[in-house]
Amino acid sequence: MFVPIHDTNSLSRIKRPIVTWLIIAATVAVFAFFQAGSSGIEASLIAYRFGAIPSVLTDQAVLPAELATLPNGLSLITYSLLHGSWTHLAGNMLFLWVFGDNVEDAMGHVRFLLFYVLCAAVGGYVYVLSAPASDIPLIGASGAISGVVAAYLMLHPKVKLWFLVFGPIPFRLRAQWVLGAWIILQFYNVIAHPAGQVAWTSHVGGLIAGAVLILFFRLPGTPLFDRSPS
Repeated sequence: MFVPIHDTNSLSRIKRPIVTWLIIAATVAVFAFFQAGSSGIEASLIAYRFGAIPSVLTDQAVLPAELATLPNGLSLITYSLLHGSWTHLAGNMLFLWVFGDNVEDAMGHVRFLLFYVLCAAVGGYVYVLSAPASDIPLIGASGAISGVVAAYLMLHPKVKLWFLVFGPIPFRLRAQWVLGAWIILQFYNVIAHPAGQVAWTSHVGGLIAGAVLILFFRLPGTPLFDRSPS
């Protein structure tokens, strides 16, 4: 496990990563106001109302009328705003804080928002395909965050990252090594822990979406695999 702290990668096209900040603020607000103070039953009801439930999305089950708050397909977006704990939330938002600004810089505000939503939807849908009969709601921004990580790596593989590995001592390595190892770990976990509590297939779906979408969503003149280390 590694924890990103900071990257040495300045913005060149936008002044501020407004969309990244807004996504973080909205996600934190949803958890703080609707989930953090909820009892176990209330938290479960929120997850069933707004999480992505494979069996419902594949028409193998139907939610009770009082829980069917949204059209089924919309849950492939709203699930990314929910989290199971402050730790779950903090981990995802830290990744978005460190990597989202540069991806937003490469796309612009509107394209980045659409990119984030699509990565969340694809990550959720890949999870649904991997467990179509499951009645357990998928929650968390990990699919969208994985897409951001994939895009960042394809844009800036040589950039140096500060991160923590199994302890408080920071290390500084290029993104291609740190994020490359993290991506390999996601694919490994799909094989090694197919029935675990973490929806690894959602991560992989988001990674694939991010790697493909960056090819089309980056602004004209934005190079891939920037060779100038920082």
